[in-house]
Amino acid sequence: MRVISGSAKSLRLKTPRGNDTRPTTDRIKETLFNIIASQIPGSIVLDLFAGSGGLGIEALSRGAGFACFIENNHDACKCIAENLNFTKMSDRAVLLRRDVMSGLHYLHTVSEIKDKCFDLIFIDPPYDGGYEEKIFAFLAEQKYIGENTLIILEAEAGIEPNCFLKNNFIIEKEKVYKTNKHLFIRKLFRKQ
Repeated sequence: MRVISGSAKSLRLKTPRGNDTRPTTDRIKETLFNIIASQIPGSIVLDLFAGSGGLGIEALSRGAGFACFIENNHDACKCIAENLNFTKMSDRAVLLRRDVMSGLHYLHTVSEIKDKCFDLIFIDPPYDGGYEEKIFAFLAEQKYIGENTLIILEAEAGIEPNCFLKNNFIIEKEKVYKTNKHLFIRKLFRKQ
């Protein structure tokens, strides 16, 4: 796995051994980042189930201002830290070694993002874990989700997104690959 573009272009990233993480392939990552290219410069990024940190690091390489990584697996956290050091991006990132729900509760204490909204949120959960409904129910109530926050969920190709819609989220776009897809999601805000 490598960084596709930007300041760390072509640098190879470490990935954790075993099957506990599922790195996004370079081809799918390139397609994804071509879709969101205009939203990256200066953005504040959240990478959930971060694995090796490939998505957040790609965003930083392309000009994101800051990235927060949430990952619970010890080996994966070690890879993220090593990848951030290797790409010289540690000064624009924070790594929270926590399970995702605990990490989402803890975000308000991260000084670099205090009182700010995330611009991009990457969610790449285990496909059979059933995390989506809990995560979107929680995100629906958070002040760090704003009108311009774009949430990108990687999911199995056949997933039904009903759990997001009932929490005032809409799917703006869907990009389907062979076995998985990206859903581009925003929260609906009521006009006052």
